[in-house]
Amino acid sequence: MFTFLLICGGLVGFYLLLCVTVLRLPKCKSTAKLHGKTVIVTGANTGIGKATALDLAKRGARVILACRDESRAQAAVTDIQRESGNKEVLYMHLDLASLKSVRSFAENFLKKESRLDILINNAGLLVGGRTEDGFGRIFGVNHLGHFLLTVLLLERLKQCGPSRVVTVSSDAHWWGKIDFDCINTHKDLGLGNSAVAIMTLYGHSKLCNVLFTHELAKRLKGTNVTCYSLHPGAIKTEIGRHTNIWWRLVLAPFLLLFFFDVESGAQTSLYCALQEGIESLSGRYFSSCTVQNVSAKASDDAVAKKLWEVSERLVGLA
Repeated sequence: MFTFLLICGGLVGFYLLLCVTVLRLPKCKSTAKLHGKTVIVTGANTGIGKATALDLAKRGARVILACRDESRAQAAVTDIQRESGNKEVLYMHLDLASLKSVRSFAENFLKKESRLDILINNAGLLVGGRTEDGFGRIFGVNHLGHFLLTVLLLERLKQCGPSRVVTVSSDAHWWGKIDFDCINTHKDLGLGNSAVAIMTLYGHSKLCNVLFTHELAKRLKGTNVTCYSLHPGAIKTEIGRHTNIWWRLVLAPFLLLFFFDVESGAQTSLYCALQEGIESLSGRYFSSCTVQNVSAKASDDAVAKKLWEVSERLVGLA
């Protein structure tokens, strides 16, 4: 019995050591204040998005929570206003699974708001099905919706520069690929609805995020707008809340022991949005508040350009 307790104590001690060393994420050290600045954060009613919006509100920004679920978003507005002491936090409806909603959001925002200094494309999901426009849901929300939103707001970002576009991707992009034949034939990044297929589709969509940022940086050269994509870390969020119950049970122990809280997950988003001196790194990919190298497929100029052109066509811009 004593030996068993000793082993358990040793394992707990080792885990705690990991928590304060290997499993600890760096913090964004920027002291930037954002009074007079306006920020949009998509999917800001929960998780990393909410933690990001709270930090920006504490810095004095006018923060727009761009969310689909009004009741959850309004609750988040109340929380953030209370915790930050900043009343310039508000909700605007945005459903990234509907191109009509994306256009409506952009139109309303441009009519009502005179500034846009930071756009944080944070929302993402891990669930099968189709969007209102017939695209695969992961493809439509994680890439196409944010693509259209960014393009529609680019002129305002240019007018208010220096400004930034920050897109939350993932290290899942390493297993992603872009199958243009599948996109053209099935309006999706791949086929299948199993848990493994959905995880694969998620990786494809995150590769789209990195390639989108790579190409966007090229198109923004000569302007005062810069852009960055990032991996937030392994974070305990609600992204998988619609997945199969058995899949969630399998993942639960790993989430409990080895995944970080949402405040930690917001740090690289904040770094990309606020850190001075990274303008020359526009288009690059970040993790743990540090620029990272990516695979050749994630920085392929030809694929990034083709994805941009195909995306323009799919969302009705071409």
